[in-house]
Amino acid sequence: MFRFIVFLVLTLNIYAQDLVTLYRYEGINSVEKEIENRLKDIKYWQDYFKDKNVDFGYYEFKKFVLVAQKEQAEIALYEKNGNDYKLILRNSVIVGENQGDKYTEGDKKTPEGAYELLEKKVGVDSFYGPFALVTSYPNVFDQSLDKKGSGIWIHGMPFNADREKFTKGCIALNNSDLENLEKSIDLSKTVLLTLDNNFRKATKEDMVTILSTIYKWKDAWKYSNIEEYLSYYSNDFKRADKTGFDLFSEQKRSIFSKNEQKTIKFSNIDISPYPNSLGKNMYKVLMDEEYLSPAVRFNGKKELFLEIVNNQVKILSED
Repeated sequence: MFRFIVFLVLTLNIYAQDLVTLYRYEGINSVEKEIENRLKDIKYWQDYFKDKNVDFGYYEFKKFVLVAQKEQAEIALYEKNGNDYKLILRNSVIVGENQGDKYTEGDKKTPEGAYELLEKKVGVDSFYGPFALVTSYPNVFDQSLDKKGSGIWIHGMPFNADREKFTKGCIALNNSDLENLEKSIDLSKTVLLTLDNNFRKATKEDMVTILSTIYKWKDAWKYSNIEEYLSYYSNDFKRADKTGFDLFSEQKRSIFSKNEQKTIKFSNIDISPYPNSLGKNMYKVLMDEEYLSPAVRFNGKKELFLEIVNNQVKILSED
């Protein structure tokens, strides 16, 4: 913990002298609390993002962003390169036969959103080429909207047959392009963004708003401030099981009423723009969470799907 605090002191060197003084007189807990307060400060994040390109999002763990544009029938791979992004490759693809976002099984549409690449699937039917990259459709947000269907892959072309001009919803590349793509990425460190047309880039203003809000939300959670905590959720909030805001709010009020002491830590925060057919300015946040209370111990992934409305973050779904 002490090394963590020292690291943050150095990264916040504009305040280092103040923090050293605080440590001398009030101890390490006061220093940690002061740093947490500054992580809620918009000015800190504005300075942090000053020299960073966030067109494709902000990533502390992931290194690769795949952007598949359906109308243009192409896929592009970008790699994080310091504070910028580098275009690695761009290939033609074929996508679902029907236009629009995927909602039902068999609608022959390619979904729109931000997805993980879960595995490289080998031994597939020769119709799909040498292998397939399995996506996380339907994700938690898709499920909250009651979207159906599964088996959305990035795959190749038939070995011994002509390929139709469309897929049933997958993204298909020439086999050599698929192999080059797979060799260029680390699946666990890649996010796939699928959209209809005209990629909407992320903005520094949105990144600042999201990160400062995440730490405010965490503090409200940590200190059982139920009204502030719930204020970060949309009235349209739904979980994957379709649980809505009213039941969610009732459950959280019951839990927060115990006023238990909690420890909550976030790391490896990845923020992806979330293309969608709803007209929303959306992002997906995926991060590692350490949570400890008298009743619960959790160490795993936390996923948030949120929108920004009037410069305010509203959580639409979470896992």
